[in-house]
Amino acid sequence: MDYKIIEKPAFDVVGKARKFTTVNGENFVKIPQFWDEFVNNENGGKVLMELTREKPGPVTGAVELGICYMPEDSKNMEEFIYAIGVEKPNKLVPTGLDIVHIPEATWAVFESVGPMPKAIQEVTVKIFQEWFPSTGYEHAPKPELEVYLPGDPDSPEYRCQVWMPIIKK
Repeated sequence: MDYKIIEKPAFDVVGKARKFTTVNGENFVKIPQFWDEFVNNENGGKVLMELTREKPGPVTGAVELGICYMPEDSKNMEEFIYAIGVEKPNKLVPTGLDIVHIPEATWAVFESVGPMPKAIQEVTVKIFQEWFPSTGYEHAPKPELEVYLPGDPDSPEYRCQVWMPIIKK
């Protein structure tokens, strides 16, 4: 798998967060539904784009982000929180949105090519099943990022990224 290693400073994300489980692959079904509900039914996409004036974030270059992280009180490794958001601009955050802090980290960055969500899900599975076991890195206890770049996410040529926080074994 092709990847690059980068380091980025801490930043905040504003968006909507919800708890999910990996049991029976539920996350691969429920997270796309969450995107659909938030963007279409709750007009969340419009709210986030108004916050950023549709400009990509200065740290990630993303127009939107998917963030996976463990709840602070979690003892169950099958549960996690997933948030849909944008890099927090320096303005007041509308009520009802969550703020997720992304700490400074070293990231392994993987490119995903193809329509969403299938393409990014396939890359994520490969990272955990193939890349982590075959490298000198392990997952750092920090959020994972899905970095959605400008473009048409339904296109077979759409490019986005998965950022995995890493530490040397």
